[in-house]
Amino acid sequence: MAIKEGDIVKVEYTGTLEDGTVFDTNKGQQPLEFKVGDGSLIKGFEEAVIGMEKGEEKDVKLPPEKAYGQPNPELIAEIPKKQFPESMELKEGATIGIDVPNLGQLPARITKIGDEKVTVDLNPPLAGKTLNFKIKVIDVIS
Repeated sequence: MAIKEGDIVKVEYTGTLEDGTVFDTNKGQQPLEFKVGDGSLIKGFEEAVIGMEKGEEKDVKLPPEKAYGQPNPELIAEIPKKQFPESMELKEGATIGIDVPNLGQLPARITKIGDEKVTVDLNPPLAGKTLNFKIKVIDVIS
């Protein structure tokens, strides 16, 4: 029975970047369970399982538009260094929590540390990247 929108599925997956680096996997762990079409996963992943059947495996390549989208320049900000607690170790590449009005605390990557300002990026780390997934359907619950 082919998977359709609204079905609850359990999958095993491995996600890799173009250079083969694994960025996420649940292989050897609990299967990922989700309702197809509810928007809880990236669009391309949900679309990829439609039409698959229990036990089927598939390799898919998702352009940024079907994954986390392109980086949004409006989500990059310069924050005065003095706004950070002195006890906080600031390091390029580190992820920190930034308080955003009406949204609460969001993860931000430090991309640059200057004498007076710290540049942070609130874009998802995988924005702008093509993602490859190996997906195996473990179970389908209609």
